[in-house]
Amino acid sequence: MACTIGLDIGTTSTIGILIRPPETVLALASRPVSLSSPEPGFAEEDPEEWWRNVCALIPELLTTGGVGPDDIAAVGVTGMLPAVVLLDARDRLLRPSIQQSDGRCGREVAALAAEVSEAAFTARTGNGINQQLVSAKLRWLETHEPDVFADIATVFGSYDYINWKLTGQRAAERNWALEAGFVEIKSGTLAPDLIALGHIAPDAVPALVASHAVLGGVTAQAAQATGLRPGTPVTGGAADHISSAYAAGIVSPGDVLLKFGGAADILIATDTPVPDRRMYLDYHLVPGLFVPNGCMATGGAALNWFAAHFAGGERAAAQQAGLSLHAHLDRLAAQIPPGADGVQVIPYFLGEKTPIHDPHARGIVTGLSLSHGLGQVWRALLEGFGYAFRHHVAVFNDMGHPTTRFFASDGGARSRVWMQVVADILQADIQLLTGHPGSCLGTAWLAALAAGLSSDWSGAHRFVDHGDLVRPNPDTRPVYDAGYQRFRDDYERLADNRIRAGV
Repeated sequence: MACTIGLDIGTTSTIGILIRPPETVLALASRPVSLSSPEPGFAEEDPEEWWRNVCALIPELLTTGGVGPDDIAAVGVTGMLPAVVLLDARDRLLRPSIQQSDGRCGREVAALAAEVSEAAFTARTGNGINQQLVSAKLRWLETHEPDVFADIATVFGSYDYINWKLTGQRAAERNWALEAGFVEIKSGTLAPDLIALGHIAPDAVPALVASHAVLGGVTAQAAQATGLRPGTPVTGGAADHISSAYAAGIVSPGDVLLKFGGAADILIATDTPVPDRRMYLDYHLVPGLFVPNGCMATGGAALNWFAAHFAGGERAAAQQAGLSLHAHLDRLAAQIPPGADGVQVIPYFLGEKTPIHDPHARGIVTGLSLSHGLGQVWRALLEGFGYAFRHHVAVFNDMGHPTTRFFASDGGARSRVWMQVVADILQADIQLLTGHPGSCLGTAWLAALAAGLSSDWSGAHRFVDHGDLVRPNPDTRPVYDAGYQRFRDDYERLADNRIRAGV
């Protein structure tokens, strides 16, 4: 009974899935991960905790799925990107990982922008000069942790680290290296001068590996730690958001995935790379395709924050109605007309990533009066993210990427109120997905392809079902067209004021 395992090294949890092709999930399990923020703007994790989770998850998957080590044909690992993991020359971890959401390196980003033409950099690498760049994080370490910086021998990502622990092979999956700013998009190769922007030696970044390639086999030491069979093939790995989009069926140019997780993401499949500083650019897992994508700093996390700090008084009413607090707030919002009675929220509560790349942006609430209540503000929050998605769609279109089909996944997609709001703002059908376990599925299927269990690149989609189709209400178009323009104008005006004030 040939099976594969997919592992997701996520920000809040490590997730494992055991599948048997062509379409059976045998087991799914997870372990929590601790995120540390020792100073404002910092985001760090312990890679050894990821490895301990992997060592616990794999035996659980085998036991729950009723299979043995000899049944595992291959393993694939996905993870957050571009986290930064550092080893010294003796293969020791130098410090906790620096996460993709870490915002400590603003000065270093500005220094890079002053040194390098951003237009030329973007054209060459596919991505702009922003806080995602690993070079900026390395420069921060050079200034603030010089002893750590001096000992750097290997720089790679979260899933690269787990692959190394499993196989003993160092490699950098190409999407990690691309978003890190180390890859020349036209040639698809590492560029020594781009690596040098991080003030490290070119050989500190390992050789590139493709997501569907076999990196190596599980070592005897890793087999003893995980319960896997020695020699079990391990694939090159995959960026979590790209793996999730692949499993969701985002495989035709113009297909768009809206991810309603803790952060809100939007990804589109294309057959032509168009470098643009406003968006990120990644390789698709399907050879020959690309995935321009955007990631907002918040999403469901902002809704959770608002509910926890401002809607606690509604908990009793929610419990009495047999609803979660979020569902209760959705019910209140559903009673409010489109436009939230004039209340509008710009949800830049942690600054904003794409498409404005403004770490100094802040959340804005306008139009609030004593006549408004929680229903209006909650609806305005939902609409705020809808407007932000529309902004991304406008940028995609401006880049020459028409959007043809929209799919929605992750926890926030269970809110029908939110989905209707977004469909109305985009004036597009949104296909809801059910049974999507996340990015672990995509990399588990890549492992199946690498092991020869299937040759069907679309096979991962069989595990994910299509739920309801949310259709837009055309009567809402005038209200939301005006609301979107106000959304854009308010941010630009306040950003201009901040710049003039020198803030």
